[in-house]
Amino acid sequence: MRSAAFFRTFGAACLVAAAPLRLAAADLAPAPAASTPLADPVPRGDWPQYGRTASEQRYSPLDAVNTATVGRLGLAWHQDLPSMRGEEATPLVIDGIMYVTTNWSRVEALDAATGAVLWHYDPGVPGTVASRGCCDTVNRGAAYWKGRIYFGTFDGRLIALDARTGHLVWSVDTIPVDAALGDIRSYTVDGAPRIAKGVVMIGNGGAEFGARGFVSGFDAETGKLKWRFFTVPAPGNKPDHAVSDAILAKAAYPTWSPDGGWVHSGGGGTVWDSIVYDPVTDLVYLGVGNGAPWSYKFRSNGTGDNLFLASIVAIRPETGEYVWHFQETPKDQWDFTASQPMMILDLPLKGEMRHVIVQAPKNGFFYTLDARTGAFISAIPYTFQNWARSIDPVTGRPDIVPDAMWSLTGKTWMGIPGSLGGHNWAPMSYSPKTGYVYIPAQQLPEPFKARENFRLHGMGVNLGIDMTGLPDDPQVLSEVSKTVQGWLLAWDPVAGKAAFRVPHDAPWNGGVLATAGDIVFQGTATGRFEAYDARNGKTLYTFDAHTGIVAPPISYEVKGRQYVAVMAGWGGVFPLMGGALARIRNHSVNHARLLVFALDGKDHLPVETRQGQVPVRNTLPFDAARAQRGYAHYQDYCMACHGDNAIAAGVLPDLRWSGALETRDGFYSVVGRGALANYGMVGFDKALSPNDIEDIRNFLLKRSR
Repeated sequence: MRSAAFFRTFGAACLVAAAPLRLAAADLAPAPAASTPLADPVPRGDWPQYGRTASEQRYSPLDAVNTATVGRLGLAWHQDLPSMRGEEATPLVIDGIMYVTTNWSRVEALDAATGAVLWHYDPGVPGTVASRGCCDTVNRGAAYWKGRIYFGTFDGRLIALDARTGHLVWSVDTIPVDAALGDIRSYTVDGAPRIAKGVVMIGNGGAEFGARGFVSGFDAETGKLKWRFFTVPAPGNKPDHAVSDAILAKAAYPTWSPDGGWVHSGGGGTVWDSIVYDPVTDLVYLGVGNGAPWSYKFRSNGTGDNLFLASIVAIRPETGEYVWHFQETPKDQWDFTASQPMMILDLPLKGEMRHVIVQAPKNGFFYTLDARTGAFISAIPYTFQNWARSIDPVTGRPDIVPDAMWSLTGKTWMGIPGSLGGHNWAPMSYSPKTGYVYIPAQQLPEPFKARENFRLHGMGVNLGIDMTGLPDDPQVLSEVSKTVQGWLLAWDPVAGKAAFRVPHDAPWNGGVLATAGDIVFQGTATGRFEAYDARNGKTLYTFDAHTGIVAPPISYEVKGRQYVAVMAGWGGVFPLMGGALARIRNHSVNHARLLVFALDGKDHLPVETRQGQVPVRNTLPFDAARAQRGYAHYQDYCMACHGDNAIAAGVLPDLRWSGALETRDGFYSVVGRGALANYGMVGFDKALSPNDIEDIRNFLLKRSR
């Protein structure tokens, strides 16, 4: 394990990063002149697409709830959801009907004014697939097209339903059985589909375990596959007989070592979240993810840029044909995905109106690219970062700090941002009135160190890093906690600087909505739903949601009344993996709900409960040597769901207090044989021996003390 002294040094070193949060007045951008908004063809009271319009600005033209009236906001109605896991979906609202996806890929339609359930659809995702994903069995939303609802399922299907009845129209498996996808093939689908020109597009996740990225385009009417675009090459540069063959052979394959570990892991590059269609350019933009595994040395023998990892790739919607790409993070070994939300803007830059695509990805830079050509315009740090000395002003290529190449140096490197990024998946928004982009920003520093004698596992995470976590030392946690932060950032994309910040108690806060009422709405990890003045960040309204919120809000109108809706439910990768870090200044316990607000709303939530799993300290004996071995197995196979160093963060059970620890046979029945597989606790007997599982039990017995 890393020593307590190491983490004290880590915490002290990272305190430097806290300084950028406190800006002097001279560092703040003045209010910009409002830019010319893109045409909004969407009925003003609807929210029919993931980002409301194709440009995905998440801006509502409704203004009944404004800076003068927001104090009258109240809960209009709510719905309790049948899950104890996180909720990340963006609801859709069309003609007074709300369509929402929930955990385990369930879908329902409701009366958007009253919450009355009109229909419910459960695709029957088997609990055993929970172990394929790093980041909870969440679903981020659906798509609507010509009277149909389209959504992906965690086990890899794409489903079309009749929007009026909820009846199945068609269902397809999006994961091809005959493709070269690596040896592990740990695929999940939790992102929202996008639809353009009658083609429904969906990506996938799984790179933390082992997968090869691709996006598929299906005929929205029939479900027939129209095209498939792979984001990384196949081993040996073999063709996939896909639309991506030519560009992969010409541009991508030469950037990979021909015999690196990627030929077995799949290489990664999954498009697990952001896909944006721009009707102005008639291009679809794919946000490509991280490498599999993270270790650049293992993955590609430390050579090449590894295209198209951590890149934005532009393709044609009807054919999937490649048009251009821009790689934000070459040689990725920090999980610096380009999967974060993108939006299309028209901005006055250097005296010229430019049609651009903007993104605040994990790596800490705010990128502006020409939407037609992909030409680099700018990349400016929106948060503290220490992995790049600069960005080339012409090419956009980063000058990487040599010590940041941890997989090559063999030394520990303390990275800011860490793998969860300066901004993760939670959507940002834009207001054409203020000219600001509102970003749910955060700081979670992370030590990176190569794992000795790393090999790929058939189950569990495959990162290639030392999985040793935080020691159980209050002083260390206290020092590290000073570096862990979250805030709402108002960013001026024209001036290229922050306008203001709203500090939060913790990181991993919710997505953002901006409205014509000069309001910005956001939920927080600590369970507040808040409204801020979009011009200066002043808090105007706070509601206690009883649970952390990670999902983005929406706004819509029914019969002249404006509503604001948000999914509440603490979850995702940080609450699952974060351990003690996810408990810093945050004691959220999951209560999965749909919350809908309106002026003079009179509904209320049940009596608040923040009591989670009751700690019951175990007095059973344990073997210290077995506990030490069990710690390594736990971090490889259990941490992804139950938390670093066996500290859960309010979503899934804390195994230190599990009744299954009482007996060897009982514990093996759950962990080995999968007695609770229907609930997502798959059996690990194919990856771990009975002795390995008993070692884990001894580790947990030790931790329960």
